[in-house]
Amino acid sequence: MCGISALLLADSSQAAVGELLESLGLLQHRGQDAAGIVTCGHKGRLFQCKGNGMVRDVFTPQRLMALSGYMGVAHVRYPTAGTPADSEAQPFYVNSPYGIVMAHNGNLTNDSELRHFLDYDAHRHINTDSDSELLLNIFANNLQKTGKFRINEQDIFSAIESLYSECRGAYAVTAMLAGFGIIGFRDPHGIRPLVFGRRKALAGSGYDYMFASESVVLDALDFTDIEDVQPGEVIIVSKSAVTRRRLVVESQITPCIFEYVYFARPDSTIDGIPVYNARLDMGVKLARNVKRALGAGMDIDVVIPVPDTSRAAALQLSHELGLPYREGFNKNRYVGRTFIMPGQEMRRKNVRRKLNAMPTEFKDLNVLLVDDSIVRGTTSQEIIQMARDVGAKKVYFASAAPAIRYPNVYGIDMPTMKELVASGNSNDAVS
Repeated sequence: MCGISALLLADSSQAAVGELLESLGLLQHRGQDAAGIVTCGHKGRLFQCKGNGMVRDVFTPQRLMALSGYMGVAHVRYPTAGTPADSEAQPFYVNSPYGIVMAHNGNLTNDSELRHFLDYDAHRHINTDSDSELLLNIFANNLQKTGKFRINEQDIFSAIESLYSECRGAYAVTAMLAGFGIIGFRDPHGIRPLVFGRRKALAGSGYDYMFASESVVLDALDFTDIEDVQPGEVIIVSKSAVTRRRLVVESQITPCIFEYVYFARPDSTIDGIPVYNARLDMGVKLARNVKRALGAGMDIDVVIPVPDTSRAAALQLSHELGLPYREGFNKNRYVGRTFIMPGQEMRRKNVRRKLNAMPTEFKDLNVLLVDDSIVRGTTSQEIIQMARDVGAKKVYFASAAPAIRYPNVYGIDMPTMKELVASGNSNDAVS
């Protein structure tokens, strides 16, 4: 799971880097491993800055000053394929043909097949283990087939239409062609989100255009006419026009539920559904399950969320059950999200550094803890023990998401069934 954005300003004398940086700050929750920005300036010259670390660490004032240009692409990375090497920080770039920059959110499922094709048939060098570099080179290879000195929108549509038939998996993409414009497209099943918007140019006439993983970015930067890039749709923004076409229409659209459960900000809207409202609805359904499971013998004294993403579901659940809602855990906001941290052992060690239980909210009470999900069970076990350590009489634990019993191969760090605590287990066995 990553965060991506792209921006084209109507006034070519203005710099895009400031708002691209701001977009990454607004998307930092989607990836804390690496960050990068590539901009395009006069005569199609590209400027880049990327590396491992948080947004605030990668982009120093000196580095930002060097990123000139009126359009650009940006990325924050949470690794699900490849390695955490500096070389895998995005956006990726190839100089041939035409100078292409690409940022990718998602995961390809036929990467081995694509790697073989690019090596043996297309003869394109792949420098990293990242599937995003494969996606970029498939696109570049398709554009190369035109053999043209200069390409147009139809050539880009044709290249991406071929990419759709070649690449399987999840991909929301922002791309840039040097001196030409920016592009946004989504896989035919709409697994990963991408939104598009415009605003009146801050200087001069015309419109500025932007793509981002979440609508909150466009809201914060005063963009209007915000809409989802449709599954299988390609939108091309050049200096003179916006051209769009839905190249593939699948009968089944399958957006990732984890966007609503955990990853996306609550103030974002994805595929027309406000994330906050989705989490409230999870609380309603979870309350029904609690009533069904505990029945007339329900002895819960208080509902306590595991911050932050479970708050909306816990609040609605407490309302449905007529129980008090309390904040029982204090969160250290300077520790990263444990789910995104690479390595199981690191996740386990950081749970207690991240959360601190307040004894006054637990002592001698039967508490219902509400979390957004139970994936590996590592965090859940630690949190339950923390509640007991500060005096909870009885601890119930509820998940807003359904039991996760199968791996997600589309960009979430849960690649094997053996890591999932619910795999092969009933709910009772998990508890």
